[in-house]
This record gives sequence, structure tokens and C-alpha cells, in this order.
Amino acid sequence: MGKDFSPIDADLDCAMSNYYSKAYLRHLMKAKEFLGLTIASVHNLAFYLWLMKEARQQINAGNFNSWKNETVVKMQQRL
Repeated sequence: MGKDFSPIDADLDCAMSNYYSKAYLRHLMKAKEFLGLTIASVHNLAFYLWLMKEARQQINAGNFNSWKNETVVKMQQRL
């Protein structure tokens, strides 16, 4: 555990999510370092901004229901 040195989320357009590793974030959280909370918060905000932007695009394209169903399955697999 704690040996995953891959980015927090390489697919997300967020500097912190691409720069810091999952192992480092875990270390910061276990050590109760404030930086861990900051990185997690920035990552979460970037994810929600991406999610809302993508949802808006899918609504405008008329594909929201199929996109939503696919995205829910993908997100459940990532957990």
C-alpha cells in the first residue's frame, strides 16, 4: 500500500493532479499535512469543473443520457 507513484489523475487537466503521485498524497494524508488537504481539494474542484463542462457539452449535443450512463459505470470502476 502507498506504492502507487502514478499521478493522482493523469487524464484530468489539472497541474496538481498530474504532478503529485497517489503515494505522495497518501503520505501527506497519513501524516496529517495540510498540503494533502490542499492537493485533494484542488483535484476535486478540477474534477467537478471537468464534469460540469462535459455535462454541458453533452446536453448541448443531445447525448446527455447515454453519456451519463457510460460515465457512471466508468466512475464506479475507478473507485
